[in-house]
Amino acid sequence: MIKILGITTLLTLPLTISAAPPPEGASTRIISPADGDTVSSPVTVVFGLTGLGVAPAGTDKENTGHHHLLVDVEELPPAGEPIPSDDHHRHFGGGQTEASLDLAPGEHTLQLIFGDKNHTPHTPPVMSEKITITVE
Repeated sequence: MIKILGITTLLTLPLTISAAPPPEGASTRIISPADGDTVSSPVTVVFGLTGLGVAPAGTDKENTGHHHLLVDVEELPPAGEPIPSDDHHRHFGGGQTEASLDLAPGEHTLQLIFGDKNHTPHTPPVMSEKITITVE
């Protein structure tokens, strides 16, 4: 904290955390729904992972982390920074391997990105292909 003219201000700087590189061959994928599917809400999204282990956020164990689902996101989160948590960046820090999403009717994109114990993607990131689904 910094005091200027009797006013206390919290100085904030961007937090950059260097995540470890993933193991060779590590990958994540959306098992279902498939790209191009027409589905009803709530939508069950099943996550797949190879070469890494799933563990709750904060678990300090090598080669583990947890899934984050990007919903209707145009740009990936900034490299080296924790993935934001909002309606478009869904965290599954409990170690979940599937999710039920309430999505409005229409077209939506989904993409998984794997984060370490601090929600930071590996460098290079372990992420799925982006899929497009239509919700009826």
